[in-house]
Parts: sequence; C-alpha cells; structure tokens
Amino acid sequence: MVGLCDKGGENMTYRECAIVEAYTGFCMLTGKERKYLYEYLEEIMGRPVYTHELAVDDVCKEIRNKSKPDFLELCATAKEDDNK
Repeated sequence: MVGLCDKGGENMTYRECAIVEAYTGFCMLTGKERKYLYEYLEEIMGRPVYTHELAVDDVCKEIRNKSKPDFLELCATAKEDDNK
C-alpha cells in the first residue's frame, strides 16, 4: 500500500498528513514516513502509541477526538490550488 504523502505531498507537510490520518483513519503515510504519524500520536496522546492499538476502537475514538482541533484548523486554513 502506498500512502498519499510518501513523497511529502505537493501541498501537505508530513505533519499535516499525520493529522488527516489521525482524524480520518485514512492511510496517508507509509514506509519511513510513518514515523511522523507516531510522533504526532505521541504528542496528542501524551504517551507512545503502538501499532496494535490502532485496531482498538476506544483508542481510535480518543485519537480522533484529540486530533479534531488540528484537523479543523487545517480545514479552516485551506487555500485554493495554485495550479488552477
């Protein structure tokens, strides 16, 4: 599986990709870039988060709740695509 941000994304940073993944559950980062997701999760959860925990509903709900403000901020600061 290839994440959408494996090459850094044209318009999104790895941190932004991590925020989107944390909130939506949609895989945005894979391979060596996956570390950005775990760094973000540790930041918002206040502790390390392990891969197996991402299959636990209560943990996923907590991640979604804690990442919501960052996700909404990303949406609020979205801008029009410069390529159009």
